[in-house]
Amino acid sequence: MKNKFLYWSPRILSILFVIFLSLFCFDSFDEFDGWKSIIATLIHLIIPFIVLIGIIIAWKRDMVGAVIFCVLAIYYVFMVGFNRHWSWYASISGPALLIAILFFLNWWNGKNKK
Repeated sequence: MKNKFLYWSPRILSILFVIFLSLFCFDSFDEFDGWKSIIATLIHLIIPFIVLIGIIIAWKRDMVGAVIFCVLAIYYVFMVGFNRHWSWYASISGPALLIAILFFLNWWNGKNKK
């Protein structure tokens, strides 16, 4: 049971994380009209698409997933700067770091099993 949880939890959470990041594309409909809103929506979907590529790469390689999501968490903090409220970082970097930890634990569990 523990092995299945450690295997599936980072994968399911990472997919939910991409869906969460994709929700931010709806901001573009308030600011733009017509073709500009479509272009803005596509621009907002670049980051979720990059994270989705990371999931595909990490699906079979847990340590790679741990590194990818840890780098994403750290990158987000540096990208937005250090002058935000802590909840700003926790909403994006927190889930990414949790996913990285879960990928690492699954890798560690598999390594110790062999």
